[in-house]
Amino acid sequence: MTERPVPIPEYAQGRITTSTGGLYTVETSCGVCTCKARGIFRKRGISPCVGDYVRLSQDGVICEILPRKNSILRPPAANLDQLLFVVSSCQPSPNLMLLDSFLAVAYYQEIQPVIVVTKLDMDDAADFCLIYESAGIPVLRVDYEKPESIRAVAEQLKGRVSMMTGNSGVGKSTLLNAIDPSLELKVGEISGKLGRGRHTTRQVQLYACAGGYLADTPGFSTFEAEQYVQMEKEQIAGCFPEFAPYLGKCRFSDCAHVCEKGCAVLEAVKRGDISQSRHNAYTALYQTAKQRKAWENG
Repeated sequence: MTERPVPIPEYAQGRITTSTGGLYTVETSCGVCTCKARGIFRKRGISPCVGDYVRLSQDGVICEILPRKNSILRPPAANLDQLLFVVSSCQPSPNLMLLDSFLAVAYYQEIQPVIVVTKLDMDDAADFCLIYESAGIPVLRVDYEKPESIRAVAEQLKGRVSMMTGNSGVGKSTLLNAIDPSLELKVGEISGKLGRGRHTTRQVQLYACAGGYLADTPGFSTFEAEQYVQMEKEQIAGCFPEFAPYLGKCRFSDCAHVCEKGCAVLEAVKRGDISQSRHNAYTALYQTAKQRKAWENG
């Protein structure tokens, strides 16, 4: 869709596809326009962000942000359908604690997480994949000698608003080039085609990819730990889907699932039905939330 000045009917509705230093690109049924937001949002501590559905006044200013189904803080984005976490089988090896923390954030925000595993020619990552498949988390294996594995990722993007993130060196650019060669991303660099330079993070952009919209991020470091600050300790177990069959079956109704006797979750860990690494991540998140003061939430 080509950006152009368009006449804007009163209270036209559209979606923000680009955010750059207080300027927003909004796609509406009338066309694409670049506009600012009313100052009242800043006074209320609210900022429009990529993915937001908004209403525009007749003078082309964002006057209302429609209700969000979810949002993340850094990079700021809203109304995501899924988060794709790209990890490599090796070089760099997956950081399970970090990955599990971000997976919990996705479930907390009601965003479907998907794990995409690369570099399978160097390590088949069978044990790693089993951990997350057993937890009920979709895992896509990318093998460039098998075109169907690339098509599976492309199909996952179709018709959805997605965000892709992962540490530097996991092969995001290679994967995106395989899905859509027209992107022409340079391996190991952040392309200007995604709206960013190597040292510029002020712009966040949704772009069309494989029949959906995709927001790319430079790496896990930008998907800040702040995301789970608002999670209270009682909510964290619900962010680990493999815990679900055991919740409510512990000896004590207020069981924390950390070290209590008669805990159904811990018994499942001992049997191997829940991964020890996943439970370790849960415990770390729980203890962090437990130590946080009430005023630090929200």
